[in-house]
Amino acid sequence: MKQNCNIESPMLQLVSFNKLLEHYDNQLKSKDKYLADRAKYVLDLQAPFPELRDGFDDVALLHKHKDIIGIILADTFSTVLTKNEIKTASTPFENTVFNSSERFQNILKDAGEDFELEIRNLSMDMNYIMKCIVVLNFYYGFKMDFKRPLFYDIPDVNGLMRHYRLMYNADFMEILPTEKSKHLEQADVDELLENFDDLELWKEKIPPNSFISKGFVISNMFDVTAEHSISEIKSTLIGSNKRSSENFMDSFQDTFRSLFNLKKINVGFSGYDSNTNRFLKIYGKGIESYLLKGKEMESCDTMLCAYSHNKLFDENKYFAISNVEKYYEKSNGGQPYKNLHEQGIKSAILAPIADNGNLLGVLELVSFTVNELNSVNANKLDDVMPFIVSAVLRSIEEEENLVDAIIQHECTTVHSSVYWKFQEEAKRFMANELEGNQPIFKEIVFKDVYPLYGQIDIKESSKERNISIQRDLMIQLSEINDVLIKAVKKYRLPIYEELIFRVETYLEEVKEALYTHTEQAIFDFVKEEVNPIFKHLKKEDKELNNLILSYEAQIDAGTESYYDHRRNYDDSVMEANMQLAALLDKRQLDAQEMFPHYFERYKTDGVEHNMYIGSSIANERSFDELYLSNLRLWQLQVMCDMENRYYELKHNLPVKLDVASLILVYSTSLSIRFRMDEKRFDVDGTYNARYEVIKKRIDKSYIKGTNERLTQKGKLSIVYSQRKDEKEYLRYIKFLKAKGYFTNNVEIVELEGLQGVTGLKAIRAEILYKKDKKSERTFTYEDLMEELNS
Repeated sequence: MKQNCNIESPMLQLVSFNKLLEHYDNQLKSKDKYLADRAKYVLDLQAPFPELRDGFDDVALLHKHKDIIGIILADTFSTVLTKNEIKTASTPFENTVFNSSERFQNILKDAGEDFELEIRNLSMDMNYIMKCIVVLNFYYGFKMDFKRPLFYDIPDVNGLMRHYRLMYNADFMEILPTEKSKHLEQADVDELLENFDDLELWKEKIPPNSFISKGFVISNMFDVTAEHSISEIKSTLIGSNKRSSENFMDSFQDTFRSLFNLKKINVGFSGYDSNTNRFLKIYGKGIESYLLKGKEMESCDTMLCAYSHNKLFDENKYFAISNVEKYYEKSNGGQPYKNLHEQGIKSAILAPIADNGNLLGVLELVSFTVNELNSVNANKLDDVMPFIVSAVLRSIEEEENLVDAIIQHECTTVHSSVYWKFQEEAKRFMANELEGNQPIFKEIVFKDVYPLYGQIDIKESSKERNISIQRDLMIQLSEINDVLIKAVKKYRLPIYEELIFRVETYLEEVKEALYTHTEQAIFDFVKEEVNPIFKHLKKEDKELNNLILSYEAQIDAGTESYYDHRRNYDDSVMEANMQLAALLDKRQLDAQEMFPHYFERYKTDGVEHNMYIGSSIANERSFDELYLSNLRLWQLQVMCDMENRYYELKHNLPVKLDVASLILVYSTSLSIRFRMDEKRFDVDGTYNARYEVIKKRIDKSYIKGTNERLTQKGKLSIVYSQRKDEKEYLRYIKFLKAKGYFTNNVEIVELEGLQGVTGLKAIRAEILYKKDKKSERTFTYEDLMEELNS
C-alpha cells in the first residue's frame, strides 16, 4: 500500500499483523492442544514473511500475501457468520479494505463497478484532525472523547441508497513516533481544544508523518437505513421553507423509498380544510396529490367511501389498498379507487396527518405494483408520522403568518367576513411564487351583493366648527391688540399703529364671516409679522415681556394659534364618535352571528357605515333575502340605539351639538371590488356607480319644493326609490314603534332631484328617547331637551 502523497496525514499508514500475531504467540503456550496447534500453523505460515509483522505500505503485498492474510484473519472473520456480518479489515479512517465478509463483498458488487467506497462525513481536513486525536489518546495519553458516528452510503442492486454505520475495533493498532514528532504539554492540548477547526494549528503541534500507524482495524457495519430515513425525514421536515426548494420532493421521496426499500413508490400530500370539509392541493415544488388527481380542491364526501372516511377521520388510522384494481371493480368505480385507478396506481397507503383527533391532511404513498404497499408495511409509518404532524402544524402556522403578511402588504386590514377570499388569493399568490412565476395579487370581487348604508352625522358641523374658529381668532387678535396698544403708548412708533390697524381690520373681517383664506391670512400675518415684533419687545421692555409671555402661554404648540373653542369642538366630536363607533362595533358582532356580511365604518363629523350581504361573501353558506330583511331591521334598531347613546352623553360634552341619522335603502344587488391602489372596497362598474353618487349626496338633499333639509334632529330619515322598500320599512317602523323606538309621527316626503339622481323619496320617523339606561319613560327630542335642561 503506497501512501497517497496528495493527502497529508499525521501518520504513515503501515499494514501490520503484529498485534494479532502476538496473540498467536501466547496461544502456543495454551494447554488447549487445538488452540496451540492452530497458533503454530498460523505462525509457521507467516514466518517466511517478516513484513507481515514489521509492517508495509506497498499495496501489491496485500495481493501477494492474500491467502496468508486470510488465514491470519480467519479467527476474526468467522465463515459461519460471513453471509450475515458486514465486516472489513482496513487501515483506520481510510477506504483500503483488504479482507471482508461475504455479505460486504455482495453489497459492493450490487453497488456496481464504478462505485467508490468513501466515508460520508469525514472530509480531508477532518480526517487529519481525527487521526491527530487518535495520536493524542493512544501515544500522548491525553484522553479526549473523539467518538462520532461514521457512515458509508452504498446503493443496492435496485439503485436505492442504503446507509451503514461503522464501528471500529482498534485492538490491533500501534502508534509509534518518528523523528518529526514533538513533545506536547497540557498547554498545547488546551490550545487545540479551543481551536478544533484550525487545521494549521493541528499540523503545527502534530506535523504530517510525525507518527507511524502500524496495524489494522476491523470495521463492523450495521444497516441503519430505516433509522437514517427517519432521521432524514425529521431533518427535512424541521427545515423551514423547504417546500420552495427544487429538490425537496425528490429527496423526500428517495427517503421514503429507502425506508420502505421500494424503488418506485411516490409520495403525495393533500391538505384538509375543516371549515369547508374539502381536500386541498398543497403548493410547493413537485408536490402532487394523487387523491385530487390534478384538482385544486374537492369535497371529502365525494373523494372517499364510507370505510376510508371512517379510517382517516374517525379512527385516524392508515388506509391501505394493496390491490387498487380489485377494489375499483368491487366498488363499481367508486372513490378513492377511481382516481387512483385512472392514474395507473396499483397499491396505495393513505395515512392521516392528525393532531388530537383533528385531521390536518393526508400523506399519500402510491405504487404502480400490486401488493407493494399494504397494511403490513404501512406500520413503518409509525416512526415518522409524529414528525410529519409536527411539521404540518408548524407549516400551517407559518402559512397563516405568511398569508397574513401578504394580505397586510397588498391590502392592509381586511374585514373578517371577507378574509377567507383574501386567504384564497394569498395562497394562489404564494403558489405562483413557489412555482417560480411572478406573483400578482388579483383584485377581489364579490358579485350580487346587497348594500346597506347608514350615518349619524353632527348637524351643521361646518357652521359649529367655523363659530369655534371665529371665537378663537377673535380672542387671539384681541390679545395681540392689547399688547400693541401698550407698545404704542410707550414708544409711539408709527409701525405699531400700522400693525394695530391691520389687527383691527382682521377682527372686523372675522366678526362678519369666516372664510378659509381669511384664517390662513391671519395665521401668516401673526407668524411672519406679529411674532418677530413680540420677540423684539420682550427684549426691550420688562412689562411688555410679561404681557407677551401671558399671551404666548395661551398659544397651542401644535396649531401655533389660540386653540380653546376649537379644542372643545374637536373633543366633543371625538368623544361622540368614539362612543357611537364602540356601540356600533359591539352590535355588529351580533349581526355577524346572524349571517356573515362585509362591514366597514369610518369616522367623519359623525359615524358612517357600509354593509354588503350576499352569498358570494358568505363562503359556502346559502343566502336568502330573509337575511337581508333581518339586517335592515337590525340596522334600524342600532341607529335608534346610537341616537339614544349620543343624547345620554350630550350634556357632558363641552359643546352641546345635535345629530341627525340617515339610512339609504338600495334594492338592486351590485358588485363590489377591492381597489388595490386605494386599499378599499368600492362598487364595481358604471351602472353600480349610481349607488355611490346617491350615498355621497343625500345628506345634503332638500324636501321637494321647500328649503327644508331632509335630515333633522330627533328623526331618522330612510331614503329609498322603490315602492316595495317603502312598504317594508313602514312595516318595520310599525313593529319598532310597538317596542318603544318611534312615535306616531311618521311622514313620507319627496326629495329634490340631485345631480344625476331623481325620483328619491324618504320616510322620516320621529325617535323616542330614554333619559338614561335605567329609565322606563320615553321622550321625543323636544321633551328630552326640556327634561335635560330643567
